[in-house]
Amino acid sequence: MMDSARDYIYENGRRYHRFREGRYNFPNDDIEQQREDMKHAMVKLLCGQLFFAPIGNHPQEILDMGTGTGIWAIESEYTGRMGDLFESANILGVDLSPIQPNWVPSNVRFMVDDVEWLHPRDHFDYIHARHTVMAIKNWPQLMRRALEHLRPGGWVEIQDVHHFPISYNNTMAADHPVAQYWGFIKEGLTNLGVDFHAVAGGRLADKMRECGYVNVTERVLHIPIGTWPKNKVLKTVGMYWRCILLDGIQAIALGPLTRGCRWSREQVEVFLVQVRRAYHDNSCLMYMPLHIVYGQKPRG
Repeated sequence: MMDSARDYIYENGRRYHRFREGRYNFPNDDIEQQREDMKHAMVKLLCGQLFFAPIGNHPQEILDMGTGTGIWAIESEYTGRMGDLFESANILGVDLSPIQPNWVPSNVRFMVDDVEWLHPRDHFDYIHARHTVMAIKNWPQLMRRALEHLRPGGWVEIQDVHHFPISYNNTMAADHPVAQYWGFIKEGLTNLGVDFHAVAGGRLADKMRECGYVNVTERVLHIPIGTWPKNKVLKTVGMYWRCILLDGIQAIALGPLTRGCRWSREQVEVFLVQVRRAYHDNSCLMYMPLHIVYGQKPRG
């Protein structure tokens, strides 16, 4: 297991995880890691905090599923490190890729795994997941296992973007290249067994309630695409998000379109030319919803 966990595969000029190969259809190379860290900065600027669930002041065991670069646990600019906010807590980050730094706060550690729930039941006070909708194939199963491994009264929180552009002024046509792009991504991931729109329409909150969570809450924040908002913070958030989407336009497209839709790399690259131009169109006032959903394990 350790050999595959620390190994990589290369495809279409990008680096992917080898451990549980194909489970996650997006790169993990240095360029993508930098983009993931920029996403973290953008979400912090938009939200002003690292989490929303009312987990109290003294959680002891925290799990970050799909931790990526581990930045949620170890980095801070606005609201403080999770590891520093809760010095008494043990914070575990789990991911398929071994891309986390070696030097971390003493109460933070990382594990290369596929959230196999190696810990006993009733173990975690708080389970966090962010930007995982592109990877999860069985949400009900994930939520059941999280519920089993939470202590009574513990919380799970999922933060994810519904990756499809919405127009504030309803002027974006169906054949707009950005809308076409995300439509093809959804098609490719569907063919690979991933429900790319799982966070839309309150569906995750409904799944939490069906699984047995209580006090389920959903908040929806809007992430502008571009610099069209008048509000200075949202303008900056929109600039970040458009840059993140443009920097990742190839990384996001290659796996779903070549693996899921059977496009050639050349077809992908030709299509992306018009998409890059279309991202700079501010006239449609495009945005994407960020869904923040959290629920509690019953105490009884």
